[in-house]
Amino acid sequence: MKKDIHPKYNNKSEVTCACGATFLVGSTMDKINVEICSQCHPFYTGNEKVLDTAGRVDRFKKRVAAKTKK
Repeated sequence: MKKDIHPKYNNKSEVTCACGATFLVGSTMDKINVEICSQCHPFYTGNEKVLDTAGRVDRFKKRVAAKTKK
């Protein structure tokens, strides 16, 4: 294996999210900036929004409600 070709690995690289949250991870970069993290992602926070421009979700909910009534 060749020596001195691999980047330096940092055990404590700081990740900064756009929401202001910071945490440490292992990476080859010293600082990492992200737009979304587990503290502000809608899936993890429970504030999930469904974008339905064509009405597909409403039609699906109507079909499910009709089948549960039978």
